[in-house]
Amino acid sequence: MAQIPIQTIHRDPQLFYWILIPITIVMILTGVLRHYATVLMATPPKKQELAAIREQRSLLRGINLRMNGNTVSHASFNARRDYLVTAYEEGAFLKEPEKKGQAAPNPMTDPAAMDGMMGMMKGNMMMMIPQTLIMGWINTFFSGFVVIRLPFPLTIKFKSMLQAGVATRDMDPQWMSSISWYVLCIFGLQSVFNYLLGSDNSASQTAQQMGQMGPGAGANMFGPGQDPDKQFQAEAENLAVQAHHYVLDGVEDRLLKSLKV
Repeated sequence: MAQIPIQTIHRDPQLFYWILIPITIVMILTGVLRHYATVLMATPPKKQELAAIREQRSLLRGINLRMNGNTVSHASFNARRDYLVTAYEEGAFLKEPEKKGQAAPNPMTDPAAMDGMMGMMKGNMMMMIPQTLIMGWINTFFSGFVVIRLPFPLTIKFKSMLQAGVATRDMDPQWMSSISWYVLCIFGLQSVFNYLLGSDNSASQTAQQMGQMGPGAGANMFGPGQDPDKQFQAEAENLAVQAHHYVLDGVEDRLLKSLKV
């Protein structure tokens, strides 16, 4: 069986030192600067009021009872369910009981929502500005260079991803251009940033994007424009129709049955 010949490209060895290493170093330094700039620009979280914390934790208590109620006895579950359903329907846990039944306020007038939007804008700026500058720098000085050959074979589908900026039809997909190396550094330097800055860092663009998909997740269960009273009423209905099955019912008989030979 005939073997496929290995494609050889004669390249200047200095390309490794003047293109590959500088791009990698610039990407690492940019990530470190992005991390410290994000830390400096981050707005410290405001201290929540006791009534707001009580409102959030009360709803979470009902959700936990509904999800894990099978671990308590029937009497204990019924007592807790009756207490929570009554309190939810009466609005006993609301931060502002006098506003029960009123329309939800405009989220644009909520200072907490505005702070969250400003935080997202700052995060987007910290990603877009360095990425635009580095991409322009690479396109200006390093566009069209083939810098490295991967040590494993690839299919033709990887050609457009690994050879960006190199308009060749017959080049083997194992060869990588300088622009593709930059894109690879964006997604492949997370372990380096974890080593330099710790696991909870703001250097990685992918980590920032994941964080912006759910900003403040878990910190505030009632998002902008949501009515807490409606959420309490919905949870009261869910608890009222919740069927309970105690996991320890008949455990002695089940244990003896499993031990029978």
